[in-house]
Amino acid sequence: MTIDSFKREIAAAVKTYDKFVVCLDKTPEDFEVSLVSLMGKAIMAYESRGAGLRHGIALDNQMTIILSQGDDERPLCGIYFNLHSPYQKNALPKTVKAFTEKSQKKEG
Repeated sequence: MTIDSFKREIAAAVKTYDKFVVCLDKTPEDFEVSLVSLMGKAIMAYESRGAGLRHGIALDNQMTIILSQGDDERPLCGIYFNLHSPYQKNALPKTVKAFTEKSQKKEG
């Protein structure tokens, strides 16, 4: 399996990025270079996944690529845009408390 195996998916993602996604960090050309690099990482993660695992995942701040085992020899490919706003605040509203997980161990 090579990056060329996913030319159709890469072309569709680049077309969508160029038409619909506004990104201050990457031009469409830079996006395509990053996408090809991430696809290589996703393929490597997929091919070296452990027994019983079905996915290979690679991501950066702008996109996520997931290769998933299916019924065919060629894995399913999902390319997702990680959309966010630089103007969004990370703080929780004052009415919401942050969730902290407590240990399941009982002392005694």
